[in-house]
Amino acid sequence: MEINKQFVLDTAKKLLEHHSPSGFCFEIMEEIAGYAKSFGYAFETTQKGCGIITVPGKEEGKVIGLSAHVDTLGAMVRSITGDGTLNFTVVGGPILPTLDGEYCKIRTREGKVYTGTFLSKSPSSHVYEDATSKVRDAKNMEVRIDEVVKSKADVEALGIANGDYIFIEPKTTITESGYIKSRFIDDKASVAALMSLLEMLSREQIIPTYTLKIFISVYEEVGHGSSYIPADITEMIAVDMGCIGQDLSCTEQDVSICAKDSGGPYDYQMTSKLIELAKVNGLRFAIDVYPMYGSDVGAALRGGNNIRGALIGPGVHASHGMERTHYDGLENTIKLLYYYITQ
Repeated sequence: MEINKQFVLDTAKKLLEHHSPSGFCFEIMEEIAGYAKSFGYAFETTQKGCGIITVPGKEEGKVIGLSAHVDTLGAMVRSITGDGTLNFTVVGGPILPTLDGEYCKIRTREGKVYTGTFLSKSPSSHVYEDATSKVRDAKNMEVRIDEVVKSKADVEALGIANGDYIFIEPKTTITESGYIKSRFIDDKASVAALMSLLEMLSREQIIPTYTLKIFISVYEEVGHGSSYIPADITEMIAVDMGCIGQDLSCTEQDVSICAKDSGGPYDYQMTSKLIELAKVNGLRFAIDVYPMYGSDVGAALRGGNNIRGALIGPGVHASHGMERTHYDGLENTIKLLYYYITQ
């Protein structure tokens, strides 16, 4: 087993620089389809746009699902103001104070793209007494468009309308020390890990013990990404971010194994097996409980799917803000998945 480090990093960067907020994932799914087909694996999509990549296994008896979500946080035009700025509504749950001053792009239904900036409605300390104290939330923020617009009619003349997506710039950077800094590492780092697992299986002609179905969801950030999964999946591992911070042991170099989140405990036997494999193979890992977290496995269980489920993923700092992980966390995640599917 040899992981192609450059492929991992290049794939992560490429996916992170794609704009794909929940509900606007058809362009990035073309990239996912391209990866699958280049490795020689079958690719199909569900009615709502999720992707399914099938890797035949040696034995029958069960089908293992590995899920990750390619959708991200974002925003949408709620209304156009009289002075030519945009009120917005969020897609998913970005930490809004971190958006103050961030660049963005507004995409119209006709495909026109305009640049802009998220700003407080009191954006200047030389003008507004509450510039530093004003609450940064959707009610007190707006998007300034980089076009000469002075009125609602000016904005409408550009083709911008209510319901248009607003893409937040990810600002992806990979450092020489191995850190990946970007918005939306949750969960594109894990998607890159799954694509890298496929690349390794294809390159080294490794056949997993049981058939794999890699499920790439497109509505995870709004709660129903994998509410439907293929009926033949018997157990499913959500590959999502590991949390870092108060009362948690995970770091950016670890693969996180989550024992319980807001939806309750994950399958005991699967979680125990993942812990055992991490220990036996000398991986850097952490076991944690995430009380303010949900995953694609949770959505699948709530959707009535008859599966066992577990959750792992690379440690990610500052989730839903300016996130960061490390290559080591991705490598440990890929290795743990490899050991699980070849046991």
